[in-house]
Amino acid sequence: MNIATTQAPLAGQASLTGQTPLACDAVIVGAGPAGATAALALADAGLAVALVGPDAARDARTTALLAGSVDLLARLGVWDDIRPHAAPLAVMRLVDDTGRLVRAPEVTFEATELGLEAFGWNVPNDPLNAALAAAVARSPRIVRIATPATEITVGEMKVTLAAGGRAVSARLAVAADGAASPTREAAGLAVRHWHYDQAALVATLKHSRPHHGNSTEFHTPTGPFTLVPLPGDRSSLVWIERPAVAARLAALDDATLAATIERRAHSILGEMAIDGPRGVLPLEGHIAHHFAGNRVALVGEAGHRFPPIGAQGLNLGIRDAADLARLARRAEDPGAPAVLDAYDRARRFDAGTRTAGVDLFNRSLLADALPVQCLRSVGLWATGRIPPLRRFAMRHGLGAVPFPARAQPHA
Repeated sequence: MNIATTQAPLAGQASLTGQTPLACDAVIVGAGPAGATAALALADAGLAVALVGPDAARDARTTALLAGSVDLLARLGVWDDIRPHAAPLAVMRLVDDTGRLVRAPEVTFEATELGLEAFGWNVPNDPLNAALAAAVARSPRIVRIATPATEITVGEMKVTLAAGGRAVSARLAVAADGAASPTREAAGLAVRHWHYDQAALVATLKHSRPHHGNSTEFHTPTGPFTLVPLPGDRSSLVWIERPAVAARLAALDDATLAATIERRAHSILGEMAIDGPRGVLPLEGHIAHHFAGNRVALVGEAGHRFPPIGAQGLNLGIRDAADLARLARRAEDPGAPAVLDAYDRARRFDAGTRTAGVDLFNRSLLADALPVQCLRSVGLWATGRIPPLRRFAMRHGLGAVPFPARAQPHA
């Protein structure tokens, strides 16, 4: 069933002004990048989809998309619109700047070691969201309802909700409505929360020296200080500090803050200037006990939330979308218990192992105990010097994206 053809067309999509209930295979609640990717992946797998939620807000931040995520976005017809705004991450450099008695050696990873042009690409969020919205608008299998979902009801055979003045029903609902997901709550899926005594200062920088595609992560006693390339002589910054320190830094004038960042970066990119707004994000996380149930599947921050460490957040959400599309494509009923059980198993393992890895790495930087410092130093030395371990670490960091099978053309 192609739901876009069941209504009168409006700007290339179905009209949503009528009162006829809308029935579809899957309804995605939440139109941010994870939700839009899920809608495109499920449509690519042959499902009739409704994407419900307000358009993504303006966002001056950036996102590092790893190679597997880029491959999937290219398949979904999105990457060509994003690529002109993106910078390749060709080299990943880890520098121990803790100043402690036991320090890890510097480790550098190059994408060419895996036969890749880049480990990933750093993209400003506004062009990313615009490209996803344009691809959704082009899809004949997606109805777009740009209003919040309300009155979500989870039933044995379908999920119903109100949106845009009409009812929508689907055999599968995808909760992509953020960390405080009402759809997740309606399905009775619980999460485990935690908090860190840290906050991330994020900003965009101009600098006088080229980055040459190098992403540099300084490890400090309060967390990573990371410079990620952007097009031209520009980089995005994620500086993790104690909350009070991050707030004081954010309150500095542009010139003072730029000089402070340059000193912390040991001037590796030369003179710096602030190139846009800055913000402070508290570091916290959560992970769902189960990623699916009661005809609802969790995607993106509805299922997992990470500190901005290791470029895992949206990339994990994209893998959620790809896994769900792969399983739904094979099923007569995309919201059946067998489908959701398989999705839950796959996503709990992937998200769980990465949550544990990011948490362990972050806490190892904060630990003052000498044995912990020694273990961390030896681990980084081995990762940098032992070729099989080195290649495994690079491939694991990229994360494999399970491409869903394409829908077969109609006869």
